[in-house]
Amino acid sequence: MITTDQTIHTFVEFFRERGHELVPSESLVSPPGDPVLFTTSGMHPLTPYLRGRPHPLGRRLTNRQRCLRTTDLDEVGDDTHLTVFEMLGSWSLGDYDGPQSLRWGYQLLRDGFGIDPGRMHVTVFAGDDYVGPDHESWQTWDELGLPVEPTTDENWWNGPTGLCGPDSEIFVWTGPGIPQGTPTTDDRWVEVWNHVMMRYVRHSDGTLEPLDRPSVDTGMGLERLVRILRNVQSVYEIDLFEPWRTTLPRLWGSLNEPSLRLLSDHLRSTIVVLGDRITPSNTGRGYVPRRLLRRALTTLWRDDPTRTLSDLPIDLIEDTLGHFRQSRHPQEVRSDLLDEEHKFALLLRRGRQVLSHKRFTGPLSDDDYRYLHDTHGLPRDLVVYLSTENAGRS
Repeated sequence: MITTDQTIHTFVEFFRERGHELVPSESLVSPPGDPVLFTTSGMHPLTPYLRGRPHPLGRRLTNRQRCLRTTDLDEVGDDTHLTVFEMLGSWSLGDYDGPQSLRWGYQLLRDGFGIDPGRMHVTVFAGDDYVGPDHESWQTWDELGLPVEPTTDENWWNGPTGLCGPDSEIFVWTGPGIPQGTPTTDDRWVEVWNHVMMRYVRHSDGTLEPLDRPSVDTGMGLERLVRILRNVQSVYEIDLFEPWRTTLPRLWGSLNEPSLRLLSDHLRSTIVVLGDRITPSNTGRGYVPRRLLRRALTTLWRDDPTRTLSDLPIDLIEDTLGHFRQSRHPQEVRSDLLDEEHKFALLLRRGRQVLSHKRFTGPLSDDDYRYLHDTHGLPRDLVVYLSTENAGRS
């Protein structure tokens, strides 16, 4: 079965053979002045160049970039979502056009990765009140023989302001038997690769300004692709997660599947964040590793409060840092993990004492939650956990 490393190699070499220079991956920490706390996509570090600045490596680029998203945190543990993940990307900075990008994408998936075109479906921008349909992409897919579903909001890529344009997404059927429905009607169609035609800048008043130099930005989730290539049910069953799935039950006994997935994702993600030298804290960027680790510990201690992160073998931390090409020493990361575990244990002890007061014996109001947070430093999710714990004992 194809490995994650083989998948990365195949992708990168495909584009290098077509004149793309390999861009070094960046830290999870977003560039200075960027309001976003973390790098959330492969194109994030390249934003200035997509807006027109010349890139020192040229106009055709490719890379693999580690990313972190907390917007999907409640979905982590399903078959496709992870907190920290990698994006495989390719870019044309005013060089070739969207149709060329789509043709290469199709060629790589079909010939490079061996995906049956009969299991592919695509979506394209159908147009709205401001911009017409993406006829170029539509025609390209028709010529390649893939079924096309036109959509509006789902195929327009942008934030509230900044770079934007129509996109075309490639989906692969992951269900049994003959593919059914379309990407918007059956979630067994899994999005694999997004090709964005960067043509505009959206201003704060909503107006669109055409870019002087339109570009193409593509992003493909590495773990989702490997899941499909290995024909397994979820991203947690690919080779990257094998060490976690074999080690954690050996350390901590029987773990149900949701708990195993959450622990694997959150502990692994925390290691990567710490590997980029982000210090846990109660605010800003540092709150993310703290929140991830506390969610993991809450799950870990639910059935057995004697479990501890000191059980984690150092090679699990070392392998994770090595995969993401991080230079921080594994022992330093392990020390941070244990320090955060100790702080959380103290917070739980204090929280139990506070919540034992007769004021908090009944249902808690929003004022109670605010008081507990502002006066005692107890976040709402922790209070809910402790309240549930108390209810279980009674």
